[in-house]
Amino acid sequence: MTSNVNNYNLISRIVHWITALAVVGMFALGLWMMELTYYSEWYKTAPYWHKSVGIIIAALTVFRVIWKLATKAPKTEGKPYEVVAAKSVHLAMYFLLFILFFSGYLISTSDGRGIEVFNWFVIPGAGELFPNQSDIAGQVHYYVAITLIGLASIHALAALKHHFIDKDNTLRKMVGNAK
Repeated sequence: MTSNVNNYNLISRIVHWITALAVVGMFALGLWMMELTYYSEWYKTAPYWHKSVGIIIAALTVFRVIWKLATKAPKTEGKPYEVVAAKSVHLAMYFLLFILFFSGYLISTSDGRGIEVFNWFVIPGAGELFPNQSDIAGQVHYYVAITLIGLASIHALAALKHHFIDKDNTLRKMVGNAK
């Protein structure tokens, strides 16, 4: 929904920046976890945090999509191909996030156990739905995470290009001071 508003609303901006920081942090944590050995003191703690934060990001992303559909947003700036590219990359990032959430769920629950979220609640496990579920979902999770980080990097670089080269309001709209 677009309109004559100049900036993204405060909730949209907060959720955007929290998600951006959390996704980058989760990517770094995921890469680090791959190097942990069974005897590392972090072997159980790091995945617990990764899963818990992943569930929170999933819930936040569902909220974000609903909020995005229900509120007004400023018009996307740029040349026609840039507008199409921006909208395509945004859709792709949402799609990749949902694949990450689903593949992470499949990895974590293939043994039938649920996902405990910060000792607050448990997401029930589905068990193994297909052979080699953990391995296949793990590969999907890894490559989708790399793709998402790549798209997010392009997204950030494009925002910087709009700010410093085009000198338009693209980045300012997401920090709340567009003209």
